[in-house]
Amino acid sequence: MTICAVIASVVIVLIFLGANSLSSDSGLLNMPSTIQESEPVEITKATFLENGSPILGDVNAPITLIEFGDYQCHFCNVFFHSTEDKILKNYVETGKVRMIFKDYNIIGPDSVNASHGAHCADEQGMFWKYHDILYSNWAGENNGWASSEHLLEFAQKIGLNVNDWSECMTNTPYSQKILASNNDGRNLGLTGTPAFFVIDSDGKVTRIIGAQPYDVFEQIFEEKLKNIDQ
Repeated sequence: MTICAVIASVVIVLIFLGANSLSSDSGLLNMPSTIQESEPVEITKATFLENGSPILGDVNAPITLIEFGDYQCHFCNVFFHSTEDKILKNYVETGKVRMIFKDYNIIGPDSVNASHGAHCADEQGMFWKYHDILYSNWAGENNGWASSEHLLEFAQKIGLNVNDWSECMTNTPYSQKILASNNDGRNLGLTGTPAFFVIDSDGKVTRIIGAQPYDVFEQIFEEKLKNIDQ
């Protein structure tokens, strides 16, 4: 049983100082199903903003939406199909919100490989196109739809230079970045995906757990934008 689930709660948190990172690939394939007791970690802006995707939208947008997701996660796919398009249309394309996707691989090795595929696509400026084709072809958890063969097919479909992309996949230069993103999620206490953080220009953070409906995001965005305008 995976821990990819919808949890209906919205929690307000604040940015603190400090951050840690993982050190080896073994961390990706042995993610704990629950958060283990450990020494308290300090949280910084880097915990939210680094080790993720390129920014989608206006880099100077006053609101930042960070998603921690797993490409095999059912509810991440639900968010992509039911909510993300509305956020893009009404907030990202209008310059009010910018988006960052961060890897939180909790389901299996194909999740990690899919993350590598997206980062390798970023070398050709196509991170978000690859991100989209992954979720557009979602077909469950650990059933082979995100196999190496299918990941290559997705690269071909969006027009990547397959030789360069394949070389990147073989060399896995983004292993540490993906590990660090996973560690950021664990430091933030995440136990499932998707999980979202909405950060305003004052550094105040609102956490949204689960594939909440569009109205939840809209309410939080509007409240933060109203505070900015005051």
